[in-house]
Amino acid sequence: MPLKANDPNRKTWIEITENSDFPIQNIPFGVFLTRDDIVTIGTRIGDTAIDLGALHQLGYFKGIPLTDDIFLQDTLNDFIADGRKTWRAVRDRIAEIFDENNVTLKNNKEHRTRVLFTLDEIEMQMPVQVGDYTDFYSSKEHATNVGTMFRDPDNALLPNWLHIPVGYHGRSSSIIPSGIPIHRPQGQKLPQGADEPIFGPSRLLDFELEMAFITTDSNQLGEPIPIEEAESYIFGMVLFNDWSARDIQKWEYVPLGPFLAKNFASSISPWIVTLDALEPFRVEGPKPEKELLPYLQTSGKKSFDINLEVGITPQKGEETIVSKSNFKYMYWNMSQQLAHHTVNGCPINSGDMLASGTISGPTPDSYGSMLELSWRGSKPIKLKNGEERKFIEDYDKVTMRGFCQNHQSRIGFGEVSTEVLPVFKPKK
Repeated sequence: MPLKANDPNRKTWIEITENSDFPIQNIPFGVFLTRDDIVTIGTRIGDTAIDLGALHQLGYFKGIPLTDDIFLQDTLNDFIADGRKTWRAVRDRIAEIFDENNVTLKNNKEHRTRVLFTLDEIEMQMPVQVGDYTDFYSSKEHATNVGTMFRDPDNALLPNWLHIPVGYHGRSSSIIPSGIPIHRPQGQKLPQGADEPIFGPSRLLDFELEMAFITTDSNQLGEPIPIEEAESYIFGMVLFNDWSARDIQKWEYVPLGPFLAKNFASSISPWIVTLDALEPFRVEGPKPEKELLPYLQTSGKKSFDINLEVGITPQKGEETIVSKSNFKYMYWNMSQQLAHHTVNGCPINSGDMLASGTISGPTPDSYGSMLELSWRGSKPIKLKNGEERKFIEDYDKVTMRGFCQNHQSRIGFGEVSTEVLPVFKPKK
């Protein structure tokens, strides 16, 4: 099926600003609460939110086999489970409805009032119910930096790293959309030079610049997903801030890996950008440094040129951009991650979220965490207001953004922005 919605020459009758992350060629999917306190599935063009539930009720998706309530739900899980054929048909129809040459909805004031919302009239929700969440460790630069800091620099990568996409299963209940603040976590830590741990707030709270992809129903228990079919089961992507408490993690991670240091919160951008929308921005990823086993071998352009940045805004002062990176630096691509995840027969469900792991580039300004940017606190980052940061402090706001751009179009993810509050204290 051709991707008609991607036509770079298409223009829309909706007012849109130059360099918007959400042109008519994007058409992401999300869930929002409307001004009438109704939760609906929607999309966005420019700064206008579009109620797909209302559009469907008004007959604009006639001819596409959809259930009556497909967009009247509080998650995208069922829509995603319908598969790629449905996603593409709906996205193409939305592009037709809002094309500048189609005046059917444009000239119907009553319908427009029911369908269109300004951004200040809606409240974004979690787009999917995440049943399972996996976090990978797929940036060679990040893994090398961490290995250099905490192990022998000459053996920064563990022996398995160049052979498998290393990952772990995380906690889905603490994944939250942009705009929801988090509390500083607390737990056990082992102070420098001490023999016994202490309990208290994390003093080394960190962000991790990541992206995550969302899957559809795919395989049965025991059935691997072949790597050449993996992308058929990927709906789209979001920005992903995988918060990390470095001091808690250092004490707890042996022998089973991340636990309390990672499961307290992960933040995502609320609009899911489809893999179809990202199609024009495909690039080849890094070449394997070791010959891979057949089930992990890929060819062609399996990565995407997605520009990423991270900003820190202190309680008093303006934002400082502390990192600029790119998704194309990832050593292990999404197809390899999904194929490896299921090679043992692990089933994948609609709405599952698989995160990339911290995305670091080859230069110090492209590192994807404060651990690397400040090099374990030895090189503090200076903010615009004169303050310094080794790690994230209370009332700091961390904002991540991402977009693709070529000479024809720009497709963006918006942002994921989260404020850090002090340790939670129960109300008396």
